[in-house]
Amino acid sequence: MHSQEPHTLPVTTLTGIGSQVAARLQKLGIITLQDLLFHLPLRYQDRSKITAIAQLQTGISALVCGIVEFTDTIQRGRPSIICRINDNSGLLSLRFFHFSAQQAKQLKPGTLLACFGEIRYGYTGLEMVHPEYKIVQNAKQIIETTLSPVYPLTEGVGQTLLRKIIKQALSLCLTVDNTLSDLIPNEVLNRHHFPSLKESLLTLHNPPTNLSIESLQDGQLPALKRLAFEEFLTHHLALLQGKLAYKQWQAPKLALDVNIKQDFINRLPFQLTTAQQRVIAEIESDCSQTHPMLRLVHGDVGSGKTVVAAIAALAAVSSGFQVAIMAPTELLAEQHLHNFRQWFAVNSIDIQFLTGQLKGKNRQSTLQALAEGSIQIIIGTHALFQDSVTFHNLGLIIIDEQHRFGVNQRLALREKGQQGDLRPHQLIMTATPIPRTLAMLQYSDLDMSKIDQLPPGRKPVTTSVIPSERRDEVIKRIENWVSQQRQAYWVCTLIEESELLQCEAAEKTATYLSHTLPNVKIGLVHGRMKANEKERVMQAFKQHECDLLVATTVIEVGVDVPNAGLMIIENPERLGLSQLHQLRGRVGRGNQESYCLLLYQSPLSFAGKQRLGIMKETNDGFIIAEKDLELRGPGEVMGTRQTGQIQFKIADLNRDSDLLDLIPAAAQAIYQQQAQVIPELVQRWLGSANKVNEGIAQS
Repeated sequence: MHSQEPHTLPVTTLTGIGSQVAARLQKLGIITLQDLLFHLPLRYQDRSKITAIAQLQTGISALVCGIVEFTDTIQRGRPSIICRINDNSGLLSLRFFHFSAQQAKQLKPGTLLACFGEIRYGYTGLEMVHPEYKIVQNAKQIIETTLSPVYPLTEGVGQTLLRKIIKQALSLCLTVDNTLSDLIPNEVLNRHHFPSLKESLLTLHNPPTNLSIESLQDGQLPALKRLAFEEFLTHHLALLQGKLAYKQWQAPKLALDVNIKQDFINRLPFQLTTAQQRVIAEIESDCSQTHPMLRLVHGDVGSGKTVVAAIAALAAVSSGFQVAIMAPTELLAEQHLHNFRQWFAVNSIDIQFLTGQLKGKNRQSTLQALAEGSIQIIIGTHALFQDSVTFHNLGLIIIDEQHRFGVNQRLALREKGQQGDLRPHQLIMTATPIPRTLAMLQYSDLDMSKIDQLPPGRKPVTTSVIPSERRDEVIKRIENWVSQQRQAYWVCTLIEESELLQCEAAEKTATYLSHTLPNVKIGLVHGRMKANEKERVMQAFKQHECDLLVATTVIEVGVDVPNAGLMIIENPERLGLSQLHQLRGRVGRGNQESYCLLLYQSPLSFAGKQRLGIMKETNDGFIIAEKDLELRGPGEVMGTRQTGQIQFKIADLNRDSDLLDLIPAAAQAIYQQQAQVIPELVQRWLGSANKVNEGIAQS
């Protein structure tokens, strides 16, 4: 691609853009002319016809033309100008709060004024506040032949300037010399009846007046769908390309002796399911290659992902390599530490713990042992991947609950364990089953394994939906339950994201339940407690030193107490289905009957009723993930926290989810016929500053 093609030029090549305006445009992600072309309108205004004042309705924006009858400056309250215009069908007031003396003079009686703005009711009937206006000689002057775009703005860049420079960019790149090429093969465009790139951009920036504003704003217009499709496709291709590039690297060959593996399995206090054995075989096959494994294992709560990871770790350690296991919370990391130390007790493997809480000499000695290679398995939070941490010979990275970390962190981790030409294998686990459509956008750089079978003897959890007015009955049930030597959870959720408020709610609930249930020993766990304090309470609960654990959603993942078979979730209507399912997965871990009570605030919204109904009907996490997607849309299910902040310029996961199914086939076609366009597509949509793009460049 020639570097001086118009669309690659910086915005400063346009007239009227100096370095100051260019710096402001950069805040909108606009650096080149191409960026300007992809800066699409938020909405549109119809200035193609003049509306008679008598036909105006409140709440709509309209173009009106009338003669000024009088202009008055009002001093009471905020000083303002009121200007009354008449078009022979009626009267309309124009109100301005920010004005100059010159402006007040301009609006003198007898002047013909064209103005555009939103109609609302004022003291004197219909009015426009701060309309755009122009003094004209005749009404025809102001009629526009296309609908007017309204663009997203930043401080110091107004609509007029943006419209002007986008018009220039369109003229340079699309109409004078169409250098902005269609990178998607014609065969793909034709199959889905998509317009060309040029046609799409011209339609969206200058829509003809025969298109209704509704059709432009409901997101169903082929021009917009075509751009959203290209953007989704690029994200998918970028990750796929990253995967292929990463697979070109060398990795250590990890082999597990059959006898060592069998001894380990024989010592486990449970039997492996067929699904676990299948996934272990997939991992072993990957690790025996000389290129890095990139595998995601997703399975329902309690399907036994951790033991699968342990066997992968055993393969790495037996082959003389270190293993790093990263979990999103200290609580979950501690749980892994406990399990691994138990399972590997006879293998004399040095397993250590590293989180942000580890300070001073202890931290230094752990870091030193890690760098020297005497620690074979290190378990911790994202503190494991800070710059100060170096590994002696890292052969395998295991990331648990990956959706908490995001795409960008996943790509950054690939660089961490590089030793000369070798990169570590990566195994990623999540207890959130991933709907197939989302897997394309978020995980197309990974091979996927599914543990779709629960261990034998697991009884499904019986779920009931109960209004909070029946709280006393629920408390009575806890008393009865505890008298049978069983344990229970009480989970407090708050709609506010404030951890402080959540913790206060949990503390109040614990105090209230202590008064109401004097014979029940109550523990409390929340996010603001120190790690060792949380661990102490969790251990006490595990060892049945307390009967009821009051907690915030920090217990969502990883807590394993088989004797706790009753869970009460307060305000469940405030949580997504997948999170409710994660919480419920803390019970039903023994072989006795287990129950989950969803204690909701009435009245329930329609969506709330649907969600809680699904929880009652099914225990299958894969069904729940698909339903969550249907009810909340992909944007919410992926959530920014979960996507590693995938930011789309044009595509909208909720509005355009119908396009996701079309992506894999199109990606395949591009790979086979036009692989050379992929870097150009990535540059167009993700820009050189994008992390995913950087990950690809570095791989």
